[in-house]
Amino acid sequence: MAAPDKQLNGISKAAILLICLGEETATKIMRELSDDEIFKVSRYMSTVEHIPEKVKQRVLEDFELAIESQAGLVVRGQDFAKKTIAGAGSEERVSTLMRQFVSGTEGKPLETVSKMQPPMVAGLLEREHPQTVALVLSTQTPEHTSAIIANLPEEKRADVIYRIATLDAVSPSVINQIEEALNKEIGVVAGGQDQRQVGGVPKVVEILDNMTDNLDSDILDNLEEIDPDMVEDIRKLMFTFEDLSALDGRSMQMILREINNDSLTLALKTASEELREKIFSNMSARAADMIKDDLEALGPVRLSEVEAMQQTIVKIAMKLEEEGKLVLGRGGGDELV
Repeated sequence: MAAPDKQLNGISKAAILLICLGEETATKIMRELSDDEIFKVSRYMSTVEHIPEKVKQRVLEDFELAIESQAGLVVRGQDFAKKTIAGAGSEERVSTLMRQFVSGTEGKPLETVSKMQPPMVAGLLEREHPQTVALVLSTQTPEHTSAIIANLPEEKRADVIYRIATLDAVSPSVINQIEEALNKEIGVVAGGQDQRQVGGVPKVVEILDNMTDNLDSDILDNLEEIDPDMVEDIRKLMFTFEDLSALDGRSMQMILREINNDSLTLALKTASEELREKIFSNMSARAADMIKDDLEALGPVRLSEVEAMQQTIVKIAMKLEEEGKLVLGRGGGDELV
């Protein structure tokens, strides 16, 4: 769409100015903005396809920039926004901002829920029907959903997971009805207009992969009483820290090169002897002895810290798989040939 010439606010003016300045300059400026500012500015950029001359002039005058008049700019807002985000700092920050940008431009439903603390959301949904809870949580990120489920009553978790796994495309009218109900308490704005694929087994796997304190195992045990076939499908798609023991030496060494000794020591705190031996056999004897000594000297640590580090290493392994550098064998899957 064309950039509007009326009711320009600070965010829209900033976005138009950055587009006028070009990608290189815009990227440098974006590095100085906060994550929230980058998110808002880039979201507006993505809607702009053309900047009328009078809008450009008004913005430039407001910022007291003396540049030569042009006939307007024809831009690809989506591409421009993504490129400026790509130069906004570290790889981790860029990844986070890009996820926020994509979800923002797709009109993510129940967006207010995504900004609430998990215990607050759990308290809000605790008395709702499990099907309603499942639909609400299926619109959120796996990380946020897993944290919310961890705060739900124990007897409700498996039922909610089951319902998320069996969800299919949901019409906007259903989402709007839920948003209107929640709006009375948290002011949620209605979402998009197309049917949305909100659930399914892959969604559940992502949620469970982000669980801590062995909640994923507890939920799967309870879910097995409801639908054992579904649990089998879920387990086939899940990859855990202990599954690393099934990797070949080359793949293990590739993963170990991405991890420092302190992180590995913490992750091995609760690891099985089988996994420890597999890891030690794929590093130098000196390095293995150092980690063994560090493990013996390591005092009590929070289980949540150990599990978080294990999950970090799993994500490193999955990233290497995405890059085509190794293949992770998941339980029940096809054999490699």
